[in-house]
Formats: sequence, C-alpha cells, structure tokens
Amino acid sequence: MMSRLPVWVAALWWGSLTTLGFLVVPLLFVHLPTPAMAGGMAARLFTAQTWVSTGCGLFLLLQTRQNRSSALDHGARTAMIFIVSGLLLALLSEFAVAPRIVARENLRLWHSVGSVMYLLQWVCAAATFGKLLPPRPQVS
Repeated sequence: MMSRLPVWVAALWWGSLTTLGFLVVPLLFVHLPTPAMAGGMAARLFTAQTWVSTGCGLFLLLQTRQNRSSALDHGARTAMIFIVSGLLLALLSEFAVAPRIVARENLRLWHSVGSVMYLLQWVCAAATFGKLLPPRPQVS
C-alpha cells in the first residue's frame, strides 16, 4: 500500500483540480445569486486548492527523491518536471495572479492568465499521475 501512496496522492491532486475547476466553480456561477458572490467563493476555493496542490506536490517531490531506485523509478524522473511545474503554477496563480483578479486590475487579462495557468497545472497533475502509474503488463 505504501508503495502506491504517491499514485494516490497524484490522483488526489489531479482529481481535486478537475472537480474544482470543471464542476464546482462553474456551478457556483450558475446557482449563486450574483457573479460577485460566486467570484468571492471561487477565490476562496482556489486558495484552498493551492494548498492542496502544494501539499500533494511537496509530498510527491519528497517521495520521488527518496525512492529513486524503487517502484517509482520508471516515471519518477520525468514526473519531477511536471511536479515542479505544477507547484510553480499553483503558487504563481495564488500570489501573483489572484491578487490582481481580486483587485479587479485589468480583470479580463488576469482572469485569462489565471485560467491558462490553472489548465496548465491540471495538465501537469495529469502527466504526473500518468508517469507514476505502474506500466501496463504486456499481453501477447
């Protein structure tokens, strides 16, 4: 079970990004009375997601470094690039982009930048998950 923990953590990272970005936030804008209320709640949820992403990413980095010669080895080195990229995207979104969106500073530009960064983080989490999965058995 412990050898599979990094795969589960990568699944949590990708799944939480997927659920929040593609299900929960769109539903907020459909069901809350005003876009301002939905935006405020979405901002809080994206902040929580940043910390989930950071925790998952740091755990995966530590596991990848510790287990270089174990079962993680087949995709760990490549996964490291995606983990670090995803972590940087999450932190940049939270501390560089989100404050500009909240301040309504050139809202269209910064919302677009934030959306692209979120999508790229989602791709990094998906790639990490894929790299950490065990290889498929060969069928003859």
